Amino acid sequence: MRVPLLDLSAHHTPLREEILSALSRCFDTGQFILGPEVESFERELARTVLAKHAVGLSSGTDALLAALMAIGVGQGDEVVTTPFTFFATAGAIARLGARPVFADIDPLSFHLDPAKAAEAASDKTRAVIPVHLFGRAASAPRVPVPIIEDAAQSIGAIPLAGTCGCLSFFPSKNLGALGDAGAIYTNDDAVADRVRLLRTHGSRPKYFHPVLGANFRLDAIHAAVLRVKLPRLAGYTRARRQNAERYRNLFQGTKGIPPELRLPEDTPEHIYNQFVVRAPRRDELRDHLARAGVGTEIYYPLPLHLQPCFAYLGYREGSLPHAERAAREVLALPIYPELTEEQQAFVVAQIASFY
Repeated sequence: MRVPLLDLSAHHTPLREEILSALSRCFDTGQFILGPEVESFERELARTVLAKHAVGLSSGTDALLAALMAIGVGQGDEVVTTPFTFFATAGAIARLGARPVFADIDPLSFHLDPAKAAEAASDKTRAVIPVHLFGRAASAPRVPVPIIEDAAQSIGAIPLAGTCGCLSFFPSKNLGALGDAGAIYTNDDAVADRVRLLRTHGSRPKYFHPVLGANFRLDAIHAAVLRVKLPRLAGYTRARRQNAERYRNLFQGTKGIPPELRLPEDTPEHIYNQFVVRAPRRDELRDHLARAGVGTEIYYPLPLHLQPCFAYLGYREGSLPHAERAAREVLALPIYPELTEEQQAFVVAQIASFY
């Protein structure tokens, strides 16, 4: 049996005619960048995430970058964040000439530890970026600076609590486009207006540039496809949560699963963009599953504070031990909505056979 980490063909095939119709609509209008399709998607997205504003952008990475630019982060500033996340979270900080300041994670949730984040803050701290990792909502530290929520993996998990939230619509996300796309959502009128200005090279009116922005625009074809999927998002979430519960029952009822293999903690808002376990002999297990036809992924094999490009920050191995241990032990199993009970039983059986 083949069990891929993600099956986009199974995901898109039932939507084929609707997606093609949406793409034809864009083709017929000739409006391919921003325009009515994007505006409609922004209104629908804002209602879905319970925010006043949603601003479509070119990617989740650019959403982080635009959010930091909108609140004025720049050269010499510091931004506190987690070392256990996708590179873009810290990369956006460094690209603006600011300094990423990493605080260790909570070993149970994998999230930025709020107490450690507060300790890492200084008088140079301009923002904190907690990451709602794997689809579970993170807690933000109590610090008197803007909170930018990296919600790339957790669309709709919880209402916005910070200054703004950043979304990714990369194809593997719970709500995925047919390429790179993203958005910011916020209840702050000034932040929304600033992001709309920044995404068009800081131009207002056209060809006049009061600020330096960039090309962060959302393409209309991505907005059209996302509008097809958005009404189904709640159903996708239910399916992922059902699959997570099925995994728990299968692991509990299967002989040979070691107690050291730890399943993710379940919370009512968890939307399971990934189902990540802590596994003894993780790399050997992953090789075994690959030979059996089971797709897995390691999110993330090297924490950000140990990445070569951040060597100048001065962190060393052992600086943030919980993040480093997680990087050695985590393994993501298939969790996509179209996953069948038979496939999940096969995955668990293969894990049991390895141990």
